[in-house]
Amino acid sequence: MTKPFTLQPLVNLAQQRNEAATKRLGQLNQQQQTAQDKLDALLLYRKDYQTKFQEAVKNGIEPAELRNFQEFIYRLDEAITQQRQVTSYAERSVQHGREDLMNAQVKMKSFDTLAQRHIEEGKRLEAKLEQKVQDEHAGRQAAYQKPHPEGE
Repeated sequence: MTKPFTLQPLVNLAQQRNEAATKRLGQLNQQQQTAQDKLDALLLYRKDYQTKFQEAVKNGIEPAELRNFQEFIYRLDEAITQQRQVTSYAERSVQHGREDLMNAQVKMKSFDTLAQRHIEEGKRLEAKLEQKVQDEHAGRQAAYQKPHPEGE
């Protein structure tokens, strides 16, 4: 019987950290996609509004309406700038999440390798012990079956 792997708690911890890093990366990917979707929507809205503004200018526009269009486009540009920052931050977070996951996977694989070596060493020792027992048994059998000189 092999002795327990003394590093098993660390193997379990590495597996938990790997699972947590995987889950966290999924959340970060989702946040990044949401941020990108919002940015895309703002860019599309700005493009549509710019087209409406150009049509209004072609058809003639009052100065007050012109200021309203310009002010709204300015506010859209500010929102787009802010959303680009959010998207950029989310992309960096995803990259950090990937790195964390890769580190967790490396650690987990290292501990798994150690655990596998422990199992293999245990099997090797068991096989060696079993061979020794068989050799001893065979030796006793051979000694038992050997004719004993009588009367000497």
